[in-house]
Amino acid sequence: MSSKNSLLYSIATAKCPRCREGEMFPGGLYTTRFADMHSSCPCCGQAYEPEPGFYYGAMYVSFAFNVAAFLVSLFILSQFVEEVTMGMMIGVVAVVVIGLLPVIFRLSRIIWINFFVRYEGPCDQIPKKAVK
Repeated sequence: MSSKNSLLYSIATAKCPRCREGEMFPGGLYTTRFADMHSSCPCCGQAYEPEPGFYYGAMYVSFAFNVAAFLVSLFILSQFVEEVTMGMMIGVVAVVVIGLLPVIFRLSRIIWINFFVRYEGPCDQIPKKAVK
């Protein structure tokens, strides 16, 4: 298996979890229209929203990213400031979380769908799913 077929590569590049070739989102990982998502893989036809409300679980993944952002911000603040106040912490975390919102939103969805859709092989070697 080449590095282009690895799970981490597919997550980092926002590729389809089934064929790892088709794009999940238009316009790259960081964009102002971060909620835009293709309805299905342009290559293998995998539906990106297999059922209504599928991505509610991605909120847990997003929560984990935001907790990590909070802990990293707290650590960095404690290295540069003698006393970290609540206002300082809220301000820094708000800036970091809002700045990373497009990336966290998309990464959470990518990771969540990869829990449920398994890699089946290159696009030209698997049957194309019918687009609904």
